[in-house]
Amino acid sequence: MARQLPLIPTVLVLVAVAVMVRLGFWQIDRMHQKDAQIASYTAASRETAAIDSPAFTGLDEGLLYRRVSFSCPKVAGWRTTAGRSADNRDGIIQVARCEWSDGSAARPHAVEVEAGWSNNPAAPTWAGGPVSGTYVPGGLLGYKVVADPPLGGLAANARPDPNDLPNNHWSYAVQWFLFALTALVIYGLALRKRTRDSA
Repeated sequence: MARQLPLIPTVLVLVAVAVMVRLGFWQIDRMHQKDAQIASYTAASRETAAIDSPAFTGLDEGLLYRRVSFSCPKVAGWRTTAGRSADNRDGIIQVARCEWSDGSAARPHAVEVEAGWSNNPAAPTWAGGPVSGTYVPGGLLGYKVVADPPLGGLAANARPDPNDLPNNHWSYAVQWFLFALTALVIYGLALRKRTRDSA
């Protein structure tokens, strides 16, 4: 029976199946890495001491989910995004873009601050000042600070939770394994039909 197998199609199918199985195990590895990352972020979120005046020149992995404090000397603009309040109400998050220059960079330093929650889309009158909150990924710059306490008379934002980060790698792994199994089943049925037709 083995001699009757078409060589090139069989090799191609087995290579494809091996690749899909390998991708499945790679997704499992990614799942464990993501679990460890979330655990690290959770530990960081429990730190009570705030990091003072970070540079805000790009996404800083070491700051993620840590408390930070700094001064916003100028609000360059406002935007809104959908979000939830600390008491779990849907509404509008008011986001301020803070900018300043210290003369050491061609561009001004910038950070987006989720100032607080509201059901009013109008921008608050807050024009800058002291900020403390949690440094998280996201926003237009790839990082942002969720203010705590809120600013400009707004209500408190929902507190960032690392456990809200998606970890879908297990489902992706299962999909790759199912793709591999499906390919084997389809090829097996094709071989059986070929054998019957040639009998």
